[in-house]
Amino acid sequence: MGQCGITSSKTVLVFLNLIFWGAAGILCYVGAYVFITYDDYDHFFEDVYTLIPAVVIIAVGALLFVIGLIGCCATIRESRCGLATFVIILLLVFVTEVVVVVLGYIYRAKVENEVDRSIQKVYKTYNGTNPDAASRAIDYVQRQLHCCGIHNYSDWENTDWFKETKNQSVPLSCCRESASNCNGSLAHPSDLYAEGCEALVVKKLQEIMMHVIWAALAFAAIQLLGMLCACIVLCRRSRDPAYELLITGGTYA
Repeated sequence: MGQCGITSSKTVLVFLNLIFWGAAGILCYVGAYVFITYDDYDHFFEDVYTLIPAVVIIAVGALLFVIGLIGCCATIRESRCGLATFVIILLLVFVTEVVVVVLGYIYRAKVENEVDRSIQKVYKTYNGTNPDAASRAIDYVQRQLHCCGIHNYSDWENTDWFKETKNQSVPLSCCRESASNCNGSLAHPSDLYAEGCEALVVKKLQEIMMHVIWAALAFAAIQLLGMLCACIVLCRRSRDPAYELLITGGTYA
């Protein structure tokens, strides 16, 4: 019965090690996705420490490749030392992922205040005739999120760019995709996106952080199962002298 239990635990453990390799790729992808998306919205959220969870999750993903290799070798060779090392490393990574989840929730809560503080400044510096990085960021966000202005398109009337152009129009990035021959004129508000960008940028950044949080939680659960299976194999080996003799090639006197 004990031998059967050990074999079952070993099978599950080998399967989990294979999952760790797949998880490593997914975690690295999630971390890279956060970096790429943050680059599109960095003018609206200037706190670079927001990227800490993404950095950690990429590092954890890289470490999971090594963990999977250690776990497979230790399980196949039935090395007590290897399995113990495997459990310790999994425990450390589990703690790290808990930290990622906590940091993710902290920075997710800060998003709204950060965006509210930064977006006013970005819109104020808009220069559509000779667009700089901030101006390109505004046009990108308005096109991607289908929004116009901070709260609505009327916010553009308070910008220096609007007052200097004196043509009573907003940037073309405010034009609805379905509107033909739209020139951004306020005389045709139905051609413009009605929703402001601030709320949508906040929502987008919070969604990005939730990807990190859910990825960390999912793989933390998998790691708990891996630690449990490894501990079962270790405990049953130590309690079953006959199994130990079989592995080491010994015999009873």
